[in-house]
Amino acid sequence: MPAQKHIVIVGGGPGGLTTAMILAHRGFKVTLFEAQPAVGGRNAAIKSGPYVFDAGPTFLMLKDVLDEVFLEAGATTDSLMDMRRLDPMYRLHFADKTIDTSMNRERMKAEIARVFPGRENHYDEFMSREAVRFKKLYPCLQKSYHTLSSLFSGSLIQALPHMALGRSLFSEVMKIFGDKDLALSFTFQSKYLGMSPWECPGMFAMIPYIEHAYGIYHPIGGLSRISECMADVARRNGADIHLSTPVEEIVVRNGVAVGVRLTSGDVVEADEVVINADFGHAATRLFAPGALRKYTPRKMKSMKLSCSTFMMYLGLDKSYDSPHHEIVFARDYRANIDRIFNGKELSGDLSFYVRNASVTDPTLAPAGHSALYILVPVPNLRGAINWDERRIAYREMTLDAVEARTGMKLRNHIVTETLVTPANWNQDYHVYEGATFNLAHNLGQMVYLRPRNKFEDVDHCYLVGGGTHPGSGLPTIYESGRISANLISRRHGVPYVSGNLEV
Repeated sequence: MPAQKHIVIVGGGPGGLTTAMILAHRGFKVTLFEAQPAVGGRNAAIKSGPYVFDAGPTFLMLKDVLDEVFLEAGATTDSLMDMRRLDPMYRLHFADKTIDTSMNRERMKAEIARVFPGRENHYDEFMSREAVRFKKLYPCLQKSYHTLSSLFSGSLIQALPHMALGRSLFSEVMKIFGDKDLALSFTFQSKYLGMSPWECPGMFAMIPYIEHAYGIYHPIGGLSRISECMADVARRNGADIHLSTPVEEIVVRNGVAVGVRLTSGDVVEADEVVINADFGHAATRLFAPGALRKYTPRKMKSMKLSCSTFMMYLGLDKSYDSPHHEIVFARDYRANIDRIFNGKELSGDLSFYVRNASVTDPTLAPAGHSALYILVPVPNLRGAINWDERRIAYREMTLDAVEARTGMKLRNHIVTETLVTPANWNQDYHVYEGATFNLAHNLGQMVYLRPRNKFEDVDHCYLVGGGTHPGSGLPTIYESGRISANLISRRHGVPYVSGNLEV
């Protein structure tokens, strides 16, 4: 660089932190502003007395991607964190059976044979097919699609036959396994994208494959430790990170982002601005009226969003001999899903997820206690639910369901409790319409048709996080941070070597 370029990053979530630590390592001047008193965004820690919870993500998949972005910042994951691979990965509860999943192929086939006798060999067929799909598709997720010509790249053209265009995730998996419940065991992962398996594109069958092929990890201290370590590496590389410092506006002159205005009134100039705020919030709140031509408030109201989540973070004076991860399906799962995504209504027949991380991680709660995380998928705020009126009743319904379906007795052991509703996601975390998993991942909102890493509305402005390409989920959010770091480095003639996941 002829002169050191100044990069300002708005938001200290996983995408912004990835960009910060990589660009600082490459010699850029990096300043990051985070509105909250701690880094992480939806990947931050929630602390309640001696109990520690992850605010959002709890599944770490594709650890290799995390390893790569740390290496590109001059650090190593394993020297910073104590990573534990989970096996069994998680337990699934149906109305009349449970199944424990494993990345060990023979154990997984034996478990399928136990619960779904005669269908165990379909697992080999599924893994073989999805290995090919993953090999073809994942490299496409590591590239930027900020120009129309990028849609004609060789890798994307070769991947087209594997995209299952016009087919849903559920139909794509059902045709192999032939049993509804077994198919659900390999399609509930659409919830990671905030989508229904009957609407999620079939190409995302590679997500359960990734779990079974690469495993699921838990860093001791919680997944929030990843964000904390990223911030430490970024600072060590020279980045300035300002906590409790909200950005009021992206300053735009003649269609170019030239800096940010803080809520204090101070203006910080920049050569490039990277936005890691929730995309819907950024588009509707962080730009002056008229600054955006495409992603106007009217456009945002027409875009499809993910579902939301009702969250319970419980500190309990009891330990539970339950799996680290449990997913419980509603007795009529299809009806439950339809009410959430199409009716925008609450269902009395709940699906939910419970993380009992204290069974693996002793740092999250005092000895003999538990830090329990409960997530219930619910409609986003485009529904007509008044959460001020419904939150306590829904809390009771959720506790009833968890106690009945898992056998964990909770009520008499609650020491601390934090509830987060879709309204809280919107108000406290600045998540647009409370859509916890950001924009939906339908085909009309992917790749070139998703808000681009090199933001098309404003020059010298870049997007990272779940609202841009490649999408929601920690590995893809890390990729968004790396993509934007590479685009900025390329723009300023800074050489770099960027890793590629071996698939």
